[in-house]
Amino acid sequence: MLSVAVVGSGPSGVYTAQALLRQSLVPDVRVHVLDRLPTPYGLVRYGVAPDHEKIKSLQNSLRAVLEDERVTFVGNVGVGGPDGVSPARLAELYHAVVYCVGASADRALAVPGEGLPGSYSATRFVSWYSAHPDIGADPFARDALAARSAVVIGVGNVAVDVARILARGAADLRRTDVPRAALRALEESRVREVHIVGRRGPSQARFTTKELRELGALPGARVVVDPTELALDPAYAAPDGLPGALPLPAVVRRNLEVLRGWSVGAAGDMPGGAPGSADAGRPIRLRFFLRPVELLERGGRVAGVRFARTAPDGAGGVRDTGRYEDVEAQLVLRAVGYRGVELPGLPFDPVRGTVPHAAGRVLRGGVPSPGEYVAGWIKRGPTGVIGSNRSCAKETVASLLADAAALTRRTAADDPLAVLREWGLRPVEWAGWLSIERAEAELGRSLGRGPVKIPDWAGLLAAARDENG
Repeated sequence: MLSVAVVGSGPSGVYTAQALLRQSLVPDVRVHVLDRLPTPYGLVRYGVAPDHEKIKSLQNSLRAVLEDERVTFVGNVGVGGPDGVSPARLAELYHAVVYCVGASADRALAVPGEGLPGSYSATRFVSWYSAHPDIGADPFARDALAARSAVVIGVGNVAVDVARILARGAADLRRTDVPRAALRALEESRVREVHIVGRRGPSQARFTTKELRELGALPGARVVVDPTELALDPAYAAPDGLPGALPLPAVVRRNLEVLRGWSVGAAGDMPGGAPGSADAGRPIRLRFFLRPVELLERGGRVAGVRFARTAPDGAGGVRDTGRYEDVEAQLVLRAVGYRGVELPGLPFDPVRGTVPHAAGRVLRGGVPSPGEYVAGWIKRGPTGVIGSNRSCAKETVASLLADAAALTRRTAADDPLAVLREWGLRPVEWAGWLSIERAEAELGRSLGRGPVKIPDWAGLLAAARDENG
């Protein structure tokens, strides 16, 4: 029998387990899917916006894998941290370990004032409204949403998500699993204007058209786009592609079409202009060719963002024009990307933010380390969509299976969970997760809502221990 530990129960981890179950080269496989949290599904549970029910329904297919009799979910077991299991000790328990730990750190802007109160990473904001237990009683509920104007820096789907949550009426979120404290704060929010700002042009924005269109469908909000900023982008004037260049990707053409529709008649509603005809509703302003250079301070808190005006440089990048613009904001959220975090005990490339590997085999000193593998963002960096993890996992599993004959000659523990308990850990198995689900459903019923997430470690672990609930 081939005994494999998969570290991480998000899409990359579950797809790795699925690939192991579906292969036929090694008929007898046992897979333990470990997670630091007592809950499965990773970013599908804690990163997908609560009003994206279709994407969140991916949990159903992940669930089917985790409920397979050959798979054991092992929550509440950290790997590599001070309170967890080291990679070296974990390797004693299994023939192979596949690390699917994602890219949990956010990229910094590296500008003055970034550390001011009121300035946050979008990752932290998403974790707050998604009830990640590491956030707990976060100050968002007390001070950040007292802001009148919010600036979201970045033009990807995460930026669009957080802007949409800020602009969406809290009544619409009652039907979701947003935790009580976050819903209450959003109900009391004073945010009346949201800016989404990118340093390059609309043709280089990373959002998908579906996400973009959702902004225009928000009740009580309106999207404002400055046509003069759009016109700076050469691709905007040539939606079929520039002469001598490759045709624009379909998603870029669709995005430009949506933005063109929003920009019609919007010039008067931009800063410095007279109010336009579309003056009803909370504005969501999409801005381009603005690079943040400083977060401004007033009274010890963030009060705005100073941007340098950029322009295309003719080589796919941008150049500064020497002009600046200040945008008022009492809340600034940076959504400029993720990067991997070093897992103590594993090699790490700090430049790429990934574990060095060859087709998924972990490299130590440039040589494949027997029994150690990676998949997902920690393998390839934070690129692609959720489905990209499937092919990534298949490549890694193919490498693992090619090594299986040698791996199974190594000793593996008969009962890894028993050993983990001997080491002082308290694993939460699938029955414990089902108990958490029941507790969240009951919490929702008591509030007249559907299931509502438990947002803290103590509550999750108490619910997990009540397996007979």
